[in-house]
Amino acid sequence: MLDGRVAVVTGAGQGLGAAEACALAAAGARVVLNDLPGPALDATVETIRAAGGEAVACPGDVADWSTGETLVKTAVETFGGLDVLVNNAGVLRDRMVFTMSEQEWDTVVRVHLRGHFVTTRFATAWWRERSRAAAAPVYARIVNTASEAFLLGSAGQANYAAAKGGIVALTLATARGCARHGVRVNAICPRARTAMTGELMGPAPAGPDPLSPDRVAPLVTHLAGPAGDRITGEVFVVHGDVVALLGPPTVRAVFHAATGHWTAAELDAALGTVFTEDPPRPGFVCEETLPLAATTFGEPS
Repeated sequence: MLDGRVAVVTGAGQGLGAAEACALAAAGARVVLNDLPGPALDATVETIRAAGGEAVACPGDVADWSTGETLVKTAVETFGGLDVLVNNAGVLRDRMVFTMSEQEWDTVVRVHLRGHFVTTRFATAWWRERSRAAAAPVYARIVNTASEAFLLGSAGQANYAAAKGGIVALTLATARGCARHGVRVNAICPRARTAMTGELMGPAPAGPDPLSPDRVAPLVTHLAGPAGDRITGEVFVVHGDVVALLGPPTVRAVFHAATGHWTAAELDAALGTVFTEDPPRPGFVCEETLPLAATTFGEPS
């Protein structure tokens, strides 16, 4: 499926990133793997090579401008080009918003949202240049990693949910802005039992794990492959045997001021017909993804 293609995968030292990198390599891609320096990243490279694939490590902080530039440069100089970018790197610093520190907010938003932007910026610039030189679209795929946390407004993850919501917006804006150059951009909201989510999801069951990162990798490979040419600006929830395609937000209700401008009384009369719950509950929340599998986050759905 991906013979001759070149892919960059961030957060590839373990968990989802490692599973995705191995799956891309198994499909024929030559891969540049990014994570912080250490034995985990080297181990993923060796796993791919041992299976007959081609891989190189390009360690660094994914949110650093120089790292984004170096990843594209490494792909081009080592393998001759760049066709696929999988943005996966992330961290958690869970805490309620009223006790969250400045550093906890900045760290999560920086790694997730800025990290996605930095790599996207350099990859799309390279593809745009190639497209202009050829006067035709190029083969280009980006798979971003969002989360159901942005759909649910996860209470103890204000930093994480905000960053993941931003990644969805980045995905849509990139899909619109780069389509004419051949760039296809999609986001996944995966559920997977990894080192980052282990405490949230609990221990793996005996036997096959329905929340294994290996269950997510096939969709990433599909979006990175030729079939991905027909898919862009979409958001998927993926885990176990589930791939759910999300729809865009809808308009819930529309109100018009009778006199052309709103008064307090008119607003109260109009909105009061909708917001009747006491105490109120958040309305802009999508919980429809929760019962898609027998278990959600270690508990019955």
